[in-house]
Amino acid sequence: MQPTGAIARMLDELGKLPGIGPKSAERITHFLLSTDAKDVLALADALRDIVQKVHPCRQCFNLTEADLCNICTDVRRDPSVICVVEQARDLASFERAGTYRGVYHVLQGRLAPLDGIGPEKLTIDALVHRVSQGGVKEVIMATNPTLEGDGTALYVSNLLAGAAVKMTRLARGLPSGSVLEFANTQMLADALEGRRAF
Repeated sequence: MQPTGAIARMLDELGKLPGIGPKSAERITHFLLSTDAKDVLALADALRDIVQKVHPCRQCFNLTEADLCNICTDVRRDPSVICVVEQARDLASFERAGTYRGVYHVLQGRLAPLDGIGPEKLTIDALVHRVSQGGVKEVIMATNPTLEGDGTALYVSNLLAGAAVKMTRLARGLPSGSVLEFANTQMLADALEGRRAF
């Protein structure tokens, strides 16, 4: 017999999450049904909070609850080096590696003309503006080593060609076609260390 009502809705909503198939959705739903109500409501509150409180940083577009994220406001970071990533989860991967001490810029995606994603849908203009303000010595293009990621890096490097800034790309210690989110910390550290000029 097929579930109906609230259970069916929960199965449907969980099934929309990445990596969650019908079996996983069913396991999670039954776990939530057998868990203490206050724990389930705490999860619901956490979900509500990320929708209502979390937004992009005004400067780098990392996820934050404040006007500026904790990286942009950290005086120990080097603002003259900007690491450009596709998504906030890529930034989180670099932070877990613990070797990078510059700041970031999150593009909120990558150029994908076939999917209708052009420069206007990304934060490329904001990056160009940041660099034009001065004080930036190096821009590290840390987009994913895919066709779209490479195309995005090339597009941005062409836009910044006139700026007095060193443009670098992550070393190919990362396998081509891989996604930064799944790279281990040593692989990311090596890729940062071995970055090269365009």
